[in-house]
Amino acid sequence: MTVDWSDVPPRLAQLAADPRAGEVFGAGSHGFVLEPPLSGAELAELEGQLRLELPAEYRSFLVTAGRGGAGPAYGLFPPRRVDRRWQWEGDGADLTDLDTLDQPFAHTEAFNPADDLPPQPDEDDFDSPEALESAEDAYQELYDSVVYDDAHSVGLLYLCHLGCALREALVVSGPARGQMWADDSADGGGFRPLRDEDGVPLDFARWYRRWLDSCRTPVAG
Repeated sequence: MTVDWSDVPPRLAQLAADPRAGEVFGAGSHGFVLEPPLSGAELAELEGQLRLELPAEYRSFLVTAGRGGAGPAYGLFPPRRVDRRWQWEGDGADLTDLDTLDQPFAHTEAFNPADDLPPQPDEDDFDSPEALESAEDAYQELYDSVVYDDAHSVGLLYLCHLGCALREALVVSGPARGQMWADDSADGGGFRPLRDEDGVPLDFARWYRRWLDSCRTPVAG
């Protein structure tokens, strides 16, 4: 599917020219400017290295609108070629495992890895502060190994940082391919599909345009 992104550059330019554009959350990071699109050859090389074809809406954005920059929150992570290898850049972009991106993201419903953990240590169960501290350290180590296991994000392409280590990603393989998901692990919330007001999962185009439409409110004339 090809999406018509021709309205995006003029809308971004209009936003950038508005004196109140800085009121939009994260605008200071991207200034409503998109980086130049990828060429067809660059996209082909990128997808060849990933061993997959990116979801149609996102790939059409990359070659017709821009590779990154202006976008939700602090902006859209751009793919760049570094030492002949393509990778995405941004705060949290390294959460994308490029070597397993072609493997399926197994989920279609929200899940929280922390739900499988035992209860946290209770000080009433320990005879000394030292014993409690040791148990808490062991629990934190277990928590980190379970909640931040790379296996949870196989097939997720991280595209956006919302602050406080909260991020949003595009599912590029698996049954939820094409959907945008939130990774709320940093505040204990796990993973969940992003949905519109009717509960329908957001694809990349609706996710991006919902942000673009929301920018009208604080900068309206």
